[in-house]
Amino acid sequence: MPMLGAVLTPHPPVLLPEVGKGRERDIAATDHAMRTAAAEVARWNPDVLIVASPHTILYADYFHIAPGSGAAGSMAAFGAPQVRLEVTYDAPLREEILRRAGQAGLQAGTRGQRDPSLDHGVLIPLYYLRKAGVTCPMVRMGLSGFSALDHYRLGQCVAGAVEALGRRAVFVASGDLSHKLRADGPYGFAPEGPVFDDAVTRTMASGNFLEFLTMDPSLCERAAECGLRSFQIMAGALDGLAVAPRLLSHEGPFGVGYGVALFPVTGQDDTRRYAPACEAARKERLAARRAAEDPWVRLARLSLETYLRQGQMLQTLPGDLPAALTGEAAGAFVSLHKDGRLRGCIGTIAPTQASVAEEIVHNAVSAGTRDPRFPPVRADELDELEYSVDVLGRPEPVDSPARLDPRRYGVIVSYGRRRGLLLPDLDGVDTVDQQVEIARRKGGIGENDPYTLQRFKVVRHV
Repeated sequence: MPMLGAVLTPHPPVLLPEVGKGRERDIAATDHAMRTAAAEVARWNPDVLIVASPHTILYADYFHIAPGSGAAGSMAAFGAPQVRLEVTYDAPLREEILRRAGQAGLQAGTRGQRDPSLDHGVLIPLYYLRKAGVTCPMVRMGLSGFSALDHYRLGQCVAGAVEALGRRAVFVASGDLSHKLRADGPYGFAPEGPVFDDAVTRTMASGNFLEFLTMDPSLCERAAECGLRSFQIMAGALDGLAVAPRLLSHEGPFGVGYGVALFPVTGQDDTRRYAPACEAARKERLAARRAAEDPWVRLARLSLETYLRQGQMLQTLPGDLPAALTGEAAGAFVSLHKDGRLRGCIGTIAPTQASVAEEIVHNAVSAGTRDPRFPPVRADELDELEYSVDVLGRPEPVDSPARLDPRRYGVIVSYGRRRGLLLPDLDGVDTVDQQVEIARRKGGIGENDPYTLQRFKVVRHV
């Protein structure tokens, strides 16, 4: 059978003795599982490995697949330059994957390579595979900012290309789990960290890959996960195939989750085609979210949809708006998300319009069309957007970062005429230092500039 199976692996540099220098003993279960998985893959005797890594070049709107005839890389960045590996790329298979991706409407290719070197997300699983005797060529791919379903569809393209060229292939999904399992870890603790790891390891053990595709994006962001999109491509590569899942290990003594799992293919199983269920779940979630929108969010949606579909600003406010929208003035931010990722956010610190409602109308259009970080929203994206509206309270000066709280307060960092603002309670922003640093950089304010701080509360509408 062309797809022989898949292996899901972590990539902590400390796992290698040349890097860990004894610390690898603290994750001995992971080491044992990696050796077991590599030995199993060697028994499968593949013609090619397809490796997806979060540390290969990542673009928001493009799947990068490594070009050329091969590459090399080392662990020099981690103090072990003697660990060096070279690989040969299966160029015909790569081109067939890209051809099928193009037919599927996926943006994928070999452009934009800034560094051809193998990243540690590839080197670490390859280290174990080479020691087990696996020396076949490979195809190396990065992740993207696209949806879970698009990652799955790329995996389907991989499987189709493998079958078309008659390869015997193994998919290597490289990725750590949550980075927030322990307070004494390098990234601190978040309650969502253990929740994420529990959910992912249950899926590794059950083989129900639909769970990889339908995880709550906010949970994933707050858990600071690493490898989920690798796992989603892997799931697509095993589309329609029966597997015998084996969760070999899971541990996180350093505050980062490391999971190892094997998925040998045992036959065909059409019940394991998850794309339709994934799309249905996405539509159900969007419909439920839209049905629950309050008047603030409905107004933001109406404003952007009117602008993009009719080519003009909303001329008349809906007649049923509450007095808090029409009779008060305040600064407001409108945020747009698509597939769990930010798609635009524009707002005003202080009111610039006569009412909150008018503030929302203008800022919703700006969030969709004038955020310099993103291309303008297209009309065909409108039904996929999720909106939130933050109405700002009056900023108040603070004399110390100790009076900030990234969950409760937003922050404004000011120096001269430069200002940077960050809203409160954002996924992935867990500490005051993170919050101030992001706001400072947004305002173009230097680290050593004598900036001042203000804090403010918001009322968030979703």
